[in-house]
Formats: sequence, structure tokens, C-alpha cells
Amino acid sequence: MSLNNTVDYILSEISYIDIIDAHEHLEPEKERIKLKLDVCNLFSHYTKYDLLSAGMTEEEYNQMINPELPLDKRYSLLKKYLPYIKHSSYTRALFIALRDIYGYSDITDENYKEISRRRQELNRPGIYDEILVKLCRARAVLTQVSRTDYDKKYMLPVLWIDVLIGIRSREDVEKRATELNMEIRNLEDYLQWMEERILKWSKYNRVVGIKCVSLPRNMPPSRDAAENAFNNLMRGSAKEEDFNILNLFLFDKVLELCGKLDLTVAVHSGVWGDFRRLDPRHMIPYFQRHANTRFDLYHMGMPWIRDTAFIAKNFPNVYLNLCWSHIVSPYMVRSGLPEYIDVVPINKIIAFGGDYRGVALEKVWGHLVMAKENIACALAKLVLDGRMRRDEAVDIAKMWFYENPVRIYKLKEKRLI
Repeated sequence: MSLNNTVDYILSEISYIDIIDAHEHLEPEKERIKLKLDVCNLFSHYTKYDLLSAGMTEEEYNQMINPELPLDKRYSLLKKYLPYIKHSSYTRALFIALRDIYGYSDITDENYKEISRRRQELNRPGIYDEILVKLCRARAVLTQVSRTDYDKKYMLPVLWIDVLIGIRSREDVEKRATELNMEIRNLEDYLQWMEERILKWSKYNRVVGIKCVSLPRNMPPSRDAAENAFNNLMRGSAKEEDFNILNLFLFDKVLELCGKLDLTVAVHSGVWGDFRRLDPRHMIPYFQRHANTRFDLYHMGMPWIRDTAFIAKNFPNVYLNLCWSHIVSPYMVRSGLPEYIDVVPINKIIAFGGDYRGVALEKVWGHLVMAKENIACALAKLVLDGRMRRDEAVDIAKMWFYENPVRIYKLKEKRLI
């Protein structure tokens, strides 16, 4: 039994399974269908950073994706830099989508106008259903743009923590109080508002989690210090130190509330910008402090893949989400997953999240194809090493793509799928 045959077997068994897309940045569909789409803005979102890394300037990029400028001029900018990024993982997801959704294997001088026309033709009501439900077979999509106005029942919001803790003035506090017809006079009132706000989101808006970022943080300040900072804010005399104190205190309280109210806390870590500040290890004190709260740790913590594995091993309340990772580096995922099997119980891993905005919706499919390839390759290696049978490998893949995210985000218990 060869590696290729084993990979093909696993892929054939998971080709048409239902999945949970456990991380997107998709706006409601009504926002997507307002967009003017063409071949150039297909290169928005993550491919942007490959283009910039290859030498395209921000000014050139902004011109390239501006649909109000002539398409031929914008395509000339894309054509100049495309050869340098054509074989990157971000671009591969794009070309898979281009092939399977639009029927083109390449972008050329002869077809770029046709591709642009085809993108706009398909940008109509029902496009989310066509790609996410019918093509990807997603039963639920966890999306994170701090909005709850989705008319698609399978779109389940995970809200940024800043919608709870990001207050800088009395006006901010009063505006939030008005949302729930409450009066907020002091810190205790605000903590009650946060709990009521989360409860209503969960009950009426299908919110399944709160998202934060792994950053260097001190441990939370005392209650007295936080009350003093809140009072200064309400009086209009708060200084930056007060904002920092209050932010840390409220951050900690939200994590505590999520444990109390049975919501998962999603944690961005690694990869982005100055990734040194996004080390997943920054969150360890909070994982310890909030043992009753579930944490979904994103992106394999890239490049701290091994550290992330041991975080999930050592803390029962921490789970690992491979979202984004498959298009950051397929080979990093394929080499890391066997080590994850060594270290992490298989019920703690989530396979997939596309991590795209609406303008790049098609690439969710390209990313999913790559995710299935990566997981099939990693598990096939373990089959050939004698670590598991082929049928066990298939069961693990199904668990990662569907059963684990359903359980970790309590989707069945909350009757959301």
C-alpha cells in the first residue's frame, strides 16, 4: 500500500462529508452582492500580502483592486507581480477556486475580462448558499466581523471582545446602556450589562463565542483599581493608565463570563504582522486562571506549532483550530499534524476555517480543498507508519472537520445545527 494510494483513499472518503467552517470574516450576503467584482479584486485579502512582499506598493495595490478604475490598467499591475506569487499557498487557494467555480485554469491576457464578467454575473442572491452550503457542504459557518444581522441561519457570529470591553468615554458607556435599556452608574452595573449583553446575543442572535488576541498582558488589576479607573472614565478625567487598568480587568471578566455562560473563547495567535507579539504562550496564565472556560486556539500558533501542541496537551480547556494554517503553509501543517497526534488527544483538534472576507468568498472552497489534502497526507503517513488503520484515519478526519467543532462550540446542545 503506497502513500499516494492511502492519500487517495482518505480523500475519497472525506470528499463529500459535512463540515463546520470554524472561522471566517464574512459579512452578511447583502454586503457581498453590493460589490463590483473582477479578476483583480479576487487577489484581495491574504494574497495582498504576497503581492506587497513581492514588491507591489500599497498605492499600486489600492489601484489594482479599485473597480472604478479601468480594468485593463489594473490588470497590468496584477500581471506584473503575479509570476512572483503564482506558486504561493495563498494563490493556490485562489486558483483552485478559479478552476472549480469559474472553469479557468489560469489568468491570461485572453481571459481576464471573461473571468471578471463571470465573477460579477455570479455575484447575486444565493451566492453564499451555492459556495458555502452546496459546494463546501458547511452545516455552520462561524464568522467574526462583530455583526449579528445575518439572515442565513448557518452563519453563527463569534464577536470580538472589544464590543464588550472597548470603552473610552462616558458616552461609550451610555450608548451601551441604551442598547439594553439599562442604567450604568458604576463598575458593578457595567459588569451586569456585560453579562446581560452576552446572554441576549447567545439567545437571540445565535452568538457562539467571543474572540480575543494572544498579546503580552499583565494579570488583571484589583477590583479597587478597576473601580477607580471606571469612575475616572465616567467623570471624563481618565488617563491612559486608567484605560489600561480597565481593559485588563474587563478582559479577565469576559473570560470568566464565557465560562459561566458556556461560550467558547476564540484566540488569535501567531502569523500576523509583528508575530512576536502574538505568541500563543502569552495566554497561558489566562488558560490557567480560567480553567472552566473553553479556549479555541487559532492557526496552530504559527510559527510556534510545537509550543501550541503542548499548550493543548497540558490544559484540558484549550483546543486547537487549524483555521488559516492550511494556506499559510501546507507543508508546515502536514509535518506538524503527526506531531499533534503524538501529543494532543484527537478530540481537541478542529480541521478547518477559511478565514476570508466576502470579497474573497470563492477562496473558502480553494482553502477547503487544500485542508482536506493536508489532513489526508498527514494521516496517510501515520497509516503507513503502522500508527492507525485507514478506517481510523478517515474517522479522525471526520471528527476534526465536523464532530469536534460541533462539540467545542456546543452547536447541537444549543440547537444551532
